[in-house]
Amino acid sequence: MDDSNSKVWQATLTPHRSLTKQGFLVLMGLVVAINLIVAGMFVALGAWPIAGFAGLDVLLVWWAFKANFADARKLERISITEHELVLDRVSEKLPPQQQRFVRRWVRVELQEDTERELIGSLLLISGRTRVAIGEFLAPEERKTLAKALKTALAIPRI
Repeated sequence: MDDSNSKVWQATLTPHRSLTKQGFLVLMGLVVAINLIVAGMFVALGAWPIAGFAGLDVLLVWWAFKANFADARKLERISITEHELVLDRVSEKLPPQQQRFVRRWVRVELQEDTERELIGSLLLISGRTRVAIGEFLAPEERKTLAKALKTALAIPRI
């Protein structure tokens, strides 16, 4: 497909992370400092085997943040052209994936329970294919995205 002439509506979705790399280094520095103080106290009391467990805490916190930062590198890009909707997914753990849908057959569905004010999954539906998108987004962000996608799909010519 030649996209050089066609106009495109596009949205790029990424998970929100409030902790920056610099914040992570400060936090890890605090965790290490506190664990060194606690380990030093146990060594001074003669319970030196406990000091190793303080180091285990640091490794666990580091591992948890490493997994968190890997998840933050996820990316979903939704492109709507005159004839199709293209969903690209990029994740650190999986090879890039691309799904294409015929634009006129795509339906956007947001699972909502208005009675309990709950917002569920945001789905792209085409025939029997149901694809959840933006699972990492907050409920209100999914609601806003659903509205934007429905609007973009309703425009006869992008």
